[in-house]
Amino acid sequence: MCHVIVTCRSMLWTLLSIVVAFAELIAFMSADWLIGKAKPSSSEDVDNRTGGSQEPYHPTLGIYGRCTRISHLQLSRRDTLCGPYAENFNEIASGFWQATAIFLAVGIMILCAVAFVSVFTMCVQSIMKKSIFNVCGLLQGIAGLFLILGLILYPAGWGCQKAISYCGPYASAYKLGDCSLGWAFYTAIGGTVLTFICAVFSAQAEIATSSDKVQEEIEEGKNLICLL
Repeated sequence: MCHVIVTCRSMLWTLLSIVVAFAELIAFMSADWLIGKAKPSSSEDVDNRTGGSQEPYHPTLGIYGRCTRISHLQLSRRDTLCGPYAENFNEIASGFWQATAIFLAVGIMILCAVAFVSVFTMCVQSIMKKSIFNVCGLLQGIAGLFLILGLILYPAGWGCQKAISYCGPYASAYKLGDCSLGWAFYTAIGGTVLTFICAVFSAQAEIATSSDKVQEEIEEGKNLICLL
């Protein structure tokens, strides 16, 4: 018989697992890993409301995507164009970024799988006498290691030609040059930290769902068990 068991710790672990997976996925897909040096506005870029020229803008560069500003001369307006600069894996600007993409993708796939499974832990707490919480926690720890490897290798690619075109000639491995780090990089780091927190917290979720109070309510014949 399926017993639906909901506790504060198990629910918090489930929510954190979902948040971490989405955070890492969004960061990976974003082009805001590097914020390039300011590009001056062209003479055609005029603000129609004020009559003055627009402020310089900062293009952004991701692992496989980028955002830059283009001018529509006929419409007398500017727009930001975002999309992948690499049509396939081999066109990613640096071998280090290719490795980063692989490690991050593997880590994110594991996190997404754990997030999907975590939703069902309210009904199923073990498979083949193995705690789902402990297995998921182990997988989250492994995913965290993949994410760390990816984030360590990423700055090594700052010396590639693509990064230099955004960050200036002084950019090199682990040196930003004229660039600054964007929100996607910090989000990836924060998600990695939360991944290890989830891995540790999974043990608390296991303890909460197998406590004496839960067993007592199961013995009383209750199918829906909610505990603080």
